[in-house]
Amino acid sequence: MEAKLAQSLQFSTWIDMERMVMKPSGSLQFSPRSKGQKRLQMLISNHVQPTRTTICHKPVPLKVSGSYKNFPGSVLPPGSFPPSFDEAMMLKNKSEEIEPYLSGRCIYLVGMMGSGKTTVGRILSGALGYSFFDSDTLIEEAVGGTSVAEIFKLYGESFFRDSETDILQKLSMMHRIVVSTGGGAVIRPINWKHMQKGISVWLDVPLEALARRIAAVGTESRPLLHQESGDAYAKAFTRLSTLLEERSEAYANADARVSLESIAAKLGYVDVCNLTPTAIAIEALEQIERVLKK
Repeated sequence: MEAKLAQSLQFSTWIDMERMVMKPSGSLQFSPRSKGQKRLQMLISNHVQPTRTTICHKPVPLKVSGSYKNFPGSVLPPGSFPPSFDEAMMLKNKSEEIEPYLSGRCIYLVGMMGSGKTTVGRILSGALGYSFFDSDTLIEEAVGGTSVAEIFKLYGESFFRDSETDILQKLSMMHRIVVSTGGGAVIRPINWKHMQKGISVWLDVPLEALARRIAAVGTESRPLLHQESGDAYAKAFTRLSTLLEERSEAYANADARVSLESIAAKLGYVDVCNLTPTAIAIEALEQIERVLKK
């Protein structure tokens, strides 16, 4: 059996991790309430890993923008969108091409809920040999596995946003990571201050596609959408339109923009639902390259 080098480390985010590549296996925890406030403490158990992982990653489900009424599945099962050989090679070549220019800088994915930040983020981290973090998941783990929807219900949106800011601040002190941020992370200027230490990428998905994706899986896990009765698609589209209007200028602050409509047009597709997550990740790397070479 091939021996594996696995050195378990405990560190706080104040330790310089520039020369290490970390794969998270721990969680965030809240300290006891003090004077009505909760402070976030970050203590992550990590294992030293090789600097590059294989691009033959395990398939990840992707919510797609097929016709809401004619598309029965809520989430495509793993393996439904495997990258073609050409895509896999393009991803590998592009990641190797831009990695020296990244110099270990973090990548932050921003965008509306349901835009595929987590799916694309995992692909990017695998291609670049980076670690991956989902800020919503970190918050959930910090509150004992409580879902985002329950956190909103029990503690309120302000509590969630404060936790989100604390997490982004701590993640900003790390290197060689891809971070999938929450849809509303862009509304606080302080969050942009943290993300400016790396490269921010906006995944811009058409509203119709977002509404179809979310309507197909339900709004129970979306606290900002799960408040009104009526047709799932109409409800999602209306609320998403309002949120995008409020956040569009903030999203535009990102260093790079990945437009799914532009990718579909370039590849000759009519609908963005025909795009694979790998194709989106490749476009993200190309946009990052433009930023780095300016």
